Amino acid sequence: MKLYQLINITIKMGTAGAVATGIQEYYANQDAKAKLLGVWFSDIGQLNQVVVLTSFSSQEDLNSEKMRLGQQENVFANAENIIKYSVEDFAGFDFLPEVELGEFGPVYEIRTYQLKHGGVPHVLDAWEKAVPERTKYSRLTVAMYALDGTPRIVSIWPYKTLNERSEVRAQSVADGIWPPKGGPQWLTHEMQSMIALPTAISPLK
Repeated sequence: MKLYQLINITIKMGTAGAVATGIQEYYANQDAKAKLLGVWFSDIGQLNQVVVLTSFSSQEDLNSEKMRLGQQENVFANAENIIKYSVEDFAGFDFLPEVELGEFGPVYEIRTYQLKHGGVPHVLDAWEKAVPERTKYSRLTVAMYALDGTPRIVSIWPYKTLNERSEVRAQSVADGIWPPKGGPQWLTHEMQSMIALPTAISPLK
């Protein structure tokens, strides 16, 4: 199982650079059990957000990292700049490869769908059939389902520009490739999309 974590941080205006530096130092520490994949700041959607994506080699490492974060008195060395944060655990869709690091953006779309109870296996099946064709249109960074809280999935898609995003999404819909057949009926009305840009320290650019 590929294990991931998303940390959603609400920050004070104008402090994204300082918070990102603190995040970089935190995960560079020798005690860190997580691999830092991406650090983005929101550009469209809820503003003043920093989103952190990490991966883990085992459940033990994930648990250890959650404990380490929870024990930080000065979280990411920026307690004065962080208003609140939440931590979410995910498993990657098993038919997808590990996240590949590199420069694929700089426009990243982070989409969250709440699912009906029991919907995860149906959505996984629908995505497994559709993703090979959909990713011929544009790259998929990661798709993952929640291991805690309400049933939901998160997918992250990189684009060169907002125009490219609009064109790719419109074309994939027009061609009948997306959304994945059999998936939408398992979604609820609760859906969110954020356009985020990589910070200077993000491995995913």
